[in-house]
Parts: sequence; structure tokens; C-alpha cells
Amino acid sequence: MAASGGADADAPTQALDAAALMFGLLASPLRLHIVWVLAQGESDVTQLALRVGARAQAVSQHLARLKLAGAVRARSEGRHQIYEMTDPRLSASARAMLALAAPDVDADGLSA
Repeated sequence: MAASGGADADAPTQALDAAALMFGLLASPLRLHIVWVLAQGESDVTQLALRVGARAQAVSQHLARLKLAGAVRARSEGRHQIYEMTDPRLSASARAMLALAAPDVDADGLSA
């Protein structure tokens, strides 16, 4: 069966690598939850930890990985670091993965 658009060529290696990196970022349930929460708006580590039900140290480690990948950025606000998503495509991918994994659940109605 031919791929849509009539092209039978393989996907470019660079695109496959980028996609694998993105899906790798969402492979951890905790990181996926963090992305889900940040897709709704910016937050500091303490609030993220409360929302996702994890220790602040664990959340910070996952945020560091997301930041290294360029998926989130942080800004200082007093003594707090406020995190926000930098790429809406990652949020959209998270939403799509949740819809695929749990088709009976309205992704917009999921509580973070």
C-alpha cells in the first residue's frame, strides 16, 4: 500500500530522529503529565509537583530534561523559576497520545 500523497520514499532519517526524540520526551508518565500541565499555562516547580502528585526534586529532574531538549523554558520570578512550554507541537503530541491511548476519555476534560 502506498503512503498518502503518492510517495513511496522512506522518511528522512533526520525527521525520524526528531520524532523519536519528541516521543522519548513523552515516554515517561510523569514527564507527560508535566507537559500536560504546562500546556495549560506556566507554573513553578512547587505547583507542578502538587498538580502531578510527585516530589519537587523529581519534577525538577524531568523539567531539566525538557529544558535541555528545548521543550520548556524558565524565567526567574523572585526566588522561583517559572516554567512554560516553548513548542506547542509537543503539547499537541501529548494530547494526541492521550486521545489514542484512552479514546473513551475526552482529552479536554482530563484533570491535570
